[in-house]
Amino acid sequence: MSEHIQLSLALCRIGFYTCLRTLCCKGPPPPRPEYDVVCIGLTGSGKSSLLSRLCRESTDTIVPTTGFSIKAVPFQNAILNVKELGGADHIKKYWSRYYQGSQGVVFVVNSACSAAELEASRAELHSALQHPQLCTLPFLILANHQDQPAARPAPEIKKYFELEPLARGKRWVLAGSSAADVEGLRETFSQLISLLEEREAEPARI
Repeated sequence: MSEHIQLSLALCRIGFYTCLRTLCCKGPPPPRPEYDVVCIGLTGSGKSSLLSRLCRESTDTIVPTTGFSIKAVPFQNAILNVKELGGADHIKKYWSRYYQGSQGVVFVVNSACSAAELEASRAELHSALQHPQLCTLPFLILANHQDQPAARPAPEIKKYFELEPLARGKRWVLAGSSAADVEGLRETFSQLISLLEEREAEPARI
């Protein structure tokens, strides 16, 4: 009888030490991949507000970006290091100086803007899609301010910007967005991350 008790105690000790070793020796989770992304769009498109909301920061004191700012935006499976460029006329001409090293592009459009501003956004997006440093990168195009009454829906923006012929063969996503819908925004950015992962995996398949 005593042998059975000793055997039972020994098995309990083995089980305890196995569990303890598993808990203590479990290594840290693997680091999340990081991607460098450039975020562009005209002044008033809402770039800063969207990024601040993704970072769970207050949007009460946001002012137009006068040069550029960088935010590390965390997601469950990746971290996006987003370089936001100011959209004022005197800054736009310098955008291309900040494109080097980018792995993806976020282009934000004010979907509730005037016809003239929408045409200006169209011209800037076409220029970005054809720029030598950006033309092969994944694009996330956000038709922002969808919570405003005058907002044009994403399909209308897509048709007006002539994205189908211009972006044929490229990796891109166009979606409506609003700073009020953070969950929807995160889901849309997750689509960009998927495109970044696909592009990163391409050389491994060659």
